[in-house]
This record gives sequence, C-alpha cells and structure tokens, in this order.
Amino acid sequence: MTTVSVIIPTFNRAHLVGRAISSVLFQTFERYEILVIDDGSTDSTWNVVQQFGSRIRYLPLGTNLGVSAARNTGIRKSRSPFLAFLDSDDYWLPEKLSSQIGFFRHNPEIRICQTEELWIRHGRRVNPGKKHRKPSWDIFSPSLKMCLISPSAVMIRRSLLDETGLFDETLPACEDYDLWLRIAARYPIPLIEKPLVIKTGGHADQLSCRFSGMDRFRIRSLANLLHRNILTSAQEQETLEELKRKCHIYAKGCLKRGRKEEGQFYLDLPEKIKQGPVTAWPSHL
Repeated sequence: MTTVSVIIPTFNRAHLVGRAISSVLFQTFERYEILVIDDGSTDSTWNVVQQFGSRIRYLPLGTNLGVSAARNTGIRKSRSPFLAFLDSDDYWLPEKLSSQIGFFRHNPEIRICQTEELWIRHGRRVNPGKKHRKPSWDIFSPSLKMCLISPSAVMIRRSLLDETGLFDETLPACEDYDLWLRIAARYPIPLIEKPLVIKTGGHADQLSCRFSGMDRFRIRSLANLLHRNILTSAQEQETLEELKRKCHIYAKGCLKRGRKEEGQFYLDLPEKIKQGPVTAWPSHL
C-alpha cells in the first residue's frame, strides 16, 4: 500500500517529463506510486517513460483532452490516501514528499497543504513579485484575485476531493484556480515555508501562453462558485465584488478591440448571475 499517489499529466513534453519523473524517484520518502497521464502526445513521450520501467504507471488518453481530464484520470486511477500533482515542466527537491507527509502527521486535521517554490523563467532564477507571494491558512480572499497555489506544490487528502469535486474539465485553463477556491472557501490551506518545488516557465506550450485573456476563465469560475451554495455571506460578497472587477476590466478590453457583443455580455454578467446560473457563454468558452 502506497501513501502518496504522484500524478504527472503531460502533453508533448518528452524533453521535460523525464526530469519530472526523476525528481520523484529521488525523493527521500519512498512510499509512493507515480502515474504519468499522457494527454494524447504525438512526440516521443512514451519512449522516455518506458525507460523507467515498472516504477511508472503509464496511462495514455489517446486524444488531447486537456490538463483537467488528465489530472482527473490520474486521481480516479490512483490508489493512495494522499495525492500530489507534478506538472511535467516542473520538478521537486528531494524532501518535498517527506516534508508534506510529516506536516500531515503533526496536523491530522489538515486536509491540504502546499510548499514554497523557486521560479525559473527562460533558464534564469527570478523572484516572484509581492502579489504572487503565497498566503497561508485562510487564503480564500487573496486567492480571488489570482491563483496563489501551484499544483506542483500541493499535497491533498483524497477524501477532500470527495467533498469538493475534481478539476472542472469544461475550463480550458484556470482549472486549478477554480478547484483551490472551492477548497479554500471551506478549509485552511497551510504553507510549508520551504521551497521544495522548482517551477519553470517561459515556454510556449504553457496554458498562459496558449490562451489570451485568461481572466475570462476566472470569471466563469467565480460565476459558478456563486451558485455552489458553499460560501458564507461575507465570502459571497467578496466573490461578487471580484467578479464585477474582472468583468469590468475584461469588457473594456473587448470593447477596445471592437468585440462589442462580447464586451456587453461581461458588463451585464454581474446582474445576470443574481438571477441564476449562467448557461450560455460566449463561444470562445
């Protein structure tokens, strides 16, 4: 019986996924399983993964379904009470798993935690700006503005996802922002203030590079959140205010670019959601 299931979604990253896998194999904590979910890769990903032999459970999806479907497949196929996610362009330092398992053992009431991370952009170490600094414990309010949790830094009790649900597969991006808000609305998310993840960026296949106007996905997430019946009245008001702010900014951008119908949709959205869930979104979603 393994303690942690490590879920690595990947798509056409044969040049990176081996490094991610190796960083798990070098962990000081050894009671884990590794699931690599291949989201329809057309490169040599399989050739890289097979070099690790039976230490890896390789789950090919056949077609590219998106990172949410890949992670959810890993969750459903995994067998351990704890789950850890590792994006295939990131990698861990050796004490990542042991530090988080130790934290859970000393704090049995905690359902989820994350670690600090080091950022590498275009091959160089960079320091995150003040707005990206990770909060700890009650993080719902600051997390409304932007995603302050990296999937690669998280460890979570499987039982928590039975309550909150999995990643939203209808969201092409910001699916992590969506899930963390659902969790943070009800549970504390402590931070282990030690950088145990190397988070890389600046490459063209990242979702933030593939999609423009990322706030449109966060807007949809906030609209959904308001109708989940999990928020306190204070949280609901904060969420609505952030939704209004994001809608206003995004709508201004649409109108500036001549997308009048789309812009008007977002200007009207804060009032529409008071009447019930939004079922018809602009075609880009």
